[in-house]
Amino acid sequence: MVEKKVSMVDITGKPSVYREAEAKGVIKLKPETINLIKNGEVEKGDPLEIAKIAGVLAAKNTSQIIPLCHPIPLTHVDVKTRILGEDKVEVSSTVKTEAKTGVEMEALTATLTALLTVWDMVKQYEKDERGQYPSTEILSVRVVSKIKG
Repeated sequence: MVEKKVSMVDITGKPSVYREAEAKGVIKLKPETINLIKNGEVEKGDPLEIAKIAGVLAAKNTSQIIPLCHPIPLTHVDVKTRILGEDKVEVSSTVKTEAKTGVEMEALTATLTALLTVWDMVKQYEKDERGQYPSTEILSVRVVSKIKG
Protein backbone atom coordinates (compact mmCIF):
# COMPACT_ATOMS: atom_id res chain seq x y z
CA MET A 1 0.00 0.00 0.00
CA VAL A 2 1.29 3.44 -0.95
CA GLU A 3 1.38 5.95 1.86
CA LYS A 4 -0.27 9.21 0.86
CA LYS A 5 1.31 12.31 2.29
CA VAL A 6 -0.71 15.34 3.32
CA SER A 7 1.17 18.21 4.89
CA MET A 8 1.85 21.90 4.71
CA VAL A 9 4.92 22.86 2.71
CA ASP A 10 7.88 23.28 5.07
CA ILE A 11 8.92 26.95 4.94
CA THR A 12 10.95 26.87 8.14
CA GLY A 13 14.25 27.73 6.47
CA LYS A 14 12.92 30.44 4.18
CA PRO A 15 13.59 34.09 5.01
CA SER A 16 10.74 36.53 5.54
CA VAL A 17 10.54 39.01 2.68
CA TYR A 18 8.04 41.55 1.38
CA ARG A 19 5.17 39.88 -0.47
CA GLU A 20 2.22 41.35 -2.32
CA ALA A 21 -0.52 39.90 -4.50
CA GLU A 22 -3.48 41.33 -6.35
CA ALA A 23 -6.48 39.32 -7.50
CA LYS A 24 -9.49 40.42 -9.51
CA GLY A 25 -12.84 39.01 -10.47
CA VAL A 26 -16.21 40.06 -11.85
CA ILE A 27 -19.83 39.25 -11.06
CA LYS A 28 -22.39 39.61 -13.83
CA LEU A 29 -25.78 40.87 -12.68
CA LYS A 30 -28.99 42.06 -14.28
CA PRO A 31 -28.85 45.70 -15.42
CA GLU A 32 -31.85 46.35 -13.15
CA THR A 33 -29.85 45.09 -10.18
CA ILE A 34 -26.91 47.34 -11.07
CA ASN A 35 -29.34 50.28 -11.12
CA LEU A 36 -30.58 49.34 -7.64
CA ILE A 37 -26.96 49.33 -6.41
CA LYS A 38 -26.21 52.69 -8.06
CA ASN A 39 -29.34 54.26 -6.57
CA GLY A 40 -28.76 52.87 -3.06
CA GLU A 41 -31.99 50.86 -3.21
CA VAL A 42 -30.76 47.38 -2.24
CA GLU A 43 -32.83 46.31 0.75
CA LYS A 44 -29.91 44.73 2.66
CA GLY A 45 -27.72 47.84 2.30
CA ASP A 46 -24.80 48.78 0.05
CA PRO A 47 -23.43 45.54 -1.42
CA LEU A 48 -20.21 47.18 -2.60
CA GLU A 49 -19.27 48.46 0.85
CA ILE A 50 -20.26 45.26 2.67
CA ALA A 51 -18.30 43.25 0.08
CA LYS A 52 -15.14 45.20 0.95
CA ILE A 53 -15.48 44.34 4.63
CA ALA A 54 -16.21 40.69 3.82
CA GLY A 55 -13.14 40.55 1.59
CA VAL A 56 -10.85 41.92 4.30
CA LEU A 57 -12.20 39.43 6.85
CA ALA A 58 -11.79 36.57 4.38
CA ALA A 59 -8.17 37.46 3.64
CA LYS A 60 -7.41 37.48 7.36
CA ASN A 61 -8.97 34.02 7.75
CA THR A 62 -7.68 32.27 4.64
CA SER A 63 -5.66 29.64 6.52
CA GLN A 64 -8.85 28.62 8.34
CA ILE A 65 -10.66 28.09 5.03
CA ILE A 66 -7.95 26.55 2.79
CA PRO A 67 -6.72 23.40 4.59
CA LEU A 68 -2.96 23.47 3.90
CA CYS A 69 -2.52 27.23 3.63
CA HIS A 70 -0.07 28.79 6.09
CA PRO A 71 -1.36 31.39 8.53
CA ILE A 72 0.30 34.64 7.50
CA PRO A 73 0.51 37.91 9.46
CA LEU A 74 -1.02 40.33 6.95
CA THR A 75 0.17 43.92 7.04
CA HIS A 76 -2.37 45.35 4.58
CA VAL A 77 -5.55 44.29 2.81
CA ASP A 78 -7.32 46.58 0.34
CA VAL A 79 -10.52 45.49 -1.40
CA LYS A 80 -11.92 47.73 -4.11
CA THR A 81 -15.24 47.45 -5.93
CA ARG A 82 -16.49 49.20 -9.03
CA ILE A 83 -19.35 48.93 -11.45
CA LEU A 84 -18.35 48.00 -14.99
CA GLY A 85 -20.82 48.92 -17.70
CA GLU A 86 -24.47 48.09 -17.23
CA ASP A 87 -24.23 44.57 -15.82
CA LYS A 88 -20.99 43.88 -13.95
CA VAL A 89 -19.25 44.57 -10.66
CA GLU A 90 -15.47 44.14 -10.46
CA VAL A 91 -13.65 43.33 -7.24
CA SER A 92 -9.91 43.88 -6.86
CA SER A 93 -8.05 42.76 -3.72
CA THR A 94 -4.47 43.62 -2.81
CA VAL A 95 -2.79 41.87 0.12
CA LYS A 96 0.63 42.67 1.61
CA THR A 97 2.89 41.07 4.20
CA GLU A 98 6.46 40.33 5.21
CA ALA A 99 6.51 36.56 5.44
CA LYS A 100 8.09 33.29 4.31
CA THR A 101 5.37 32.52 1.77
CA GLY A 102 3.17 34.46 -0.63
CA VAL A 103 -0.28 35.96 -0.27
CA GLU A 104 -1.90 34.90 -3.54
CA MET A 105 -4.44 32.68 -1.75
CA GLU A 106 -5.37 35.53 0.59
CA ALA A 107 -5.96 37.87 -2.36
CA LEU A 108 -8.03 35.25 -4.19
CA THR A 109 -10.04 34.45 -1.05
CA ALA A 110 -10.73 38.14 -0.46
CA THR A 111 -11.87 38.62 -4.06
CA LEU A 112 -14.09 35.55 -4.18
CA THR A 113 -15.67 36.28 -0.81
CA ALA A 114 -16.40 39.87 -1.82
CA LEU A 115 -18.02 38.63 -5.06
CA LEU A 116 -20.09 36.07 -3.14
CA THR A 117 -21.16 38.82 -0.73
CA VAL A 118 -22.42 40.96 -3.61
CA TRP A 119 -24.37 37.93 -4.89
CA ASP A 120 -25.86 37.28 -1.45
CA MET A 121 -26.93 40.88 -1.00
CA VAL A 122 -28.68 41.12 -4.37
CA LYS A 123 -29.92 37.56 -4.88
CA GLN A 124 -33.56 38.50 -4.34
CA TYR A 125 -33.36 40.73 -7.44
CA GLU A 126 -31.46 38.18 -9.53
CA LYS A 127 -33.87 35.24 -9.19
CA ASP A 128 -36.28 34.38 -11.98
CA GLU A 129 -39.88 33.23 -11.47
CA ARG A 130 -38.62 29.70 -10.66
CA GLY A 131 -36.12 30.93 -8.06
CA GLN A 132 -33.13 30.29 -10.33
CA TYR A 133 -30.22 32.56 -11.29
CA PRO A 134 -30.10 32.38 -15.10
CA SER A 135 -27.94 35.48 -15.63
CA THR A 136 -25.92 35.78 -12.41
CA GLU A 137 -22.35 34.61 -12.84
CA ILE A 138 -18.93 35.02 -11.23
CA LEU A 139 -16.27 35.39 -13.93
CA SER A 140 -12.55 35.76 -14.53
CA VAL A 141 -11.21 35.36 -10.99
CA ARG A 142 -7.43 35.43 -11.26
CA VAL A 143 -4.17 36.60 -9.73
CA VAL A 144 -3.28 39.77 -11.62
CA SER A 145 0.15 40.27 -10.08
CA LYS A 146 2.45 39.15 -7.30
CA ILE A 147 5.63 40.65 -5.88
CA LYS A 148 8.34 38.92 -3.87
CA GLY A 149 11.20 40.87 -2.32
